[in-house]
Amino acid sequence: MADRTPLSPPADPDPARRGWSAFPYTASARISLWVTVAVVSTLWFWGIWQRRWIADDGLIVLRTVRNLLAGNGPVFNASERVESNTSTAWTYLVYLGSVVGGPLRLEYVALTLSLIFSVAGVAMMMLGAARLWAPALTGRPALFLPAGALVYIALPPARDFATSGLENGLVTAWLGLLWWMLVCWSQQPPRGRTWFSTALAFVAGLSVLVRPELALIGGLALLMMVAAAPGWRRRMLIIAAGGLLPVGYQIFRMGYYGLLVPQTALAKDASGSKWEQGLVYLTNFTGPYALWVPAVLVIVLAIVVARPSLRWPSTAQSPSAVVVFMLFSGTIQALYWIRQGGDFMHGRVLLTPLFCLLAPVAVLPIAAGRPANRRTGGAVAALWLALAGWALWAANSTGMGSDATRVSYSGIVDERRFYSQATGHAHPLTAADYLDYPRMRGLLVALNNTPDGALLLPSGNYDVWDVVPALPPPPPPPGVPDDTWRRQHAEHTVFFTNLGMVGMNVGLDTRVIDQIGLANPLAAHTARLDDGRIGHDKNLFPDWAVADGPWLKERPWVPAYLDEGWIRQAQAALECPETVEMLAAIRDPMTRPRFIGNLNRAWDLTRYRIDRVPEYELARCGIPGPAPLRPAYTGLPATGP
Repeated sequence: MADRTPLSPPADPDPARRGWSAFPYTASARISLWVTVAVVSTLWFWGIWQRRWIADDGLIVLRTVRNLLAGNGPVFNASERVESNTSTAWTYLVYLGSVVGGPLRLEYVALTLSLIFSVAGVAMMMLGAARLWAPALTGRPALFLPAGALVYIALPPARDFATSGLENGLVTAWLGLLWWMLVCWSQQPPRGRTWFSTALAFVAGLSVLVRPELALIGGLALLMMVAAAPGWRRRMLIIAAGGLLPVGYQIFRMGYYGLLVPQTALAKDASGSKWEQGLVYLTNFTGPYALWVPAVLVIVLAIVVARPSLRWPSTAQSPSAVVVFMLFSGTIQALYWIRQGGDFMHGRVLLTPLFCLLAPVAVLPIAAGRPANRRTGGAVAALWLALAGWALWAANSTGMGSDATRVSYSGIVDERRFYSQATGHAHPLTAADYLDYPRMRGLLVALNNTPDGALLLPSGNYDVWDVVPALPPPPPPPGVPDDTWRRQHAEHTVFFTNLGMVGMNVGLDTRVIDQIGLANPLAAHTARLDDGRIGHDKNLFPDWAVADGPWLKERPWVPAYLDEGWIRQAQAALECPETVEMLAAIRDPMTRPRFIGNLNRAWDLTRYRIDRVPEYELARCGIPGPAPLRPAYTGLPATGP
């Protein structure tokens, strides 16, 4: 083990410098850094590939991309302007990738982009941490060892969601890029490169388009840059670069979708509070991998290695300020998700705060060149070996164990293992793989057997779908074959929780909605259930789906578990003026007056809520209910002729 020298920044001989060069290290330090980056990136890629898959939620994104490619716009159903994807940037990146990829399947486009972004994000995480040590290591021999990066890539959930068809890979890349750029920016003089500050502000501003809650990170980064800017012109440039694209898209979202946020945020009430469930989610993530062990090891390692260089931030544009920023961002993100209640996917939403907390110690340098205390060097070696041992154990951990695929009271499952088991595919990657999920092949049979149109509801039998027939179409014009006319005007709607696998296995002319509200505007505008499963805590009765469509609404055409009275009440409740306006905002043709009207009413439409019980919704709206189908039972003999 090489002797270790305390790290302390050397005196700056040139205050007017343009910033440290990218890698101002000795040859040994540079070689060890690139070897570390290459080895960790290779292990990370291999670990991701071994657990490659695409989730049902990832297929939701691809349904929107299909509609974009078909010219229907960024929607989930062609008949409604609903933003069913949380990450705007990920949706359009997959779209651009599909345009470039041509005949390549959308699933493989998403998989390729996820792999590239995930590996690049961890690599930039390490390069940013190495850059942090540039002033202290200039001209001095050192050895770089992975620390925080090793912790991150060892965790099974990190490898699971590096692909999955969701935006996690993009989030990793964005965080890694932001971290590296912030470190570079912190080592420049206040009047440093204008173009670089502008580029950094643009990247920070993308936060809300990558994921809405990342605005807490990107917005804080912009505030830090504005505070450090030397003059009002630089401040205005930072604000313009950071805000132009997000503000422009927000105006589009409000006018096009009639909402302030993606409908996913509305469906999950992203401003809600479920602290108790959030703590359950936290322990569900940290417990199986004993995360307190690497936390202690990394903290002690960082203190031992960095103690001589620790400085409280003197200005907003300093390396120590950037480190505090990342640690604070990680803490705020963790608190946000714990307050929200976490997620139903094991570990997923806590990966972002963990990445932020680990970024400053992604790699650590062991400096040499002077006589040093061998006991300290041995302690560093022992700590790192213990960390590597934990990483090896965690990488092969069974995680949630026997509860991984069982929806228990916590509502949390290992999503990848769940779908691997349910489909019978070790790596469910394509929509076709999900045809082996219960109900899916039966769905295609039901669609084929209802050429006149129908609403399909999941039955208690996994091979059968309940059918509510469509209203008969008007007679065809003279000379048009009746069969052709009926098929052209037949409407199909599928009411099911798993939107992705359904949406990607049926045509774009089939409307797909859910009771949770990701694609169903009525469900999204209901209130959150206090005791509902996290991420699924809205539940609209299927009676509303029958009421809101051209379906037969009475016995014997509706299933026995639906109530004809509820259907009639729901149909009457849909005439509530506020509900009519809410649906018109997304169903009326997109015209200039409609766009401006949506823009003006987006705040009210986002706040609007309906009651999931039709009778209560009628009372809320002040609408008299329809006459009962049959007299209420009084216990008295019937009267009359």
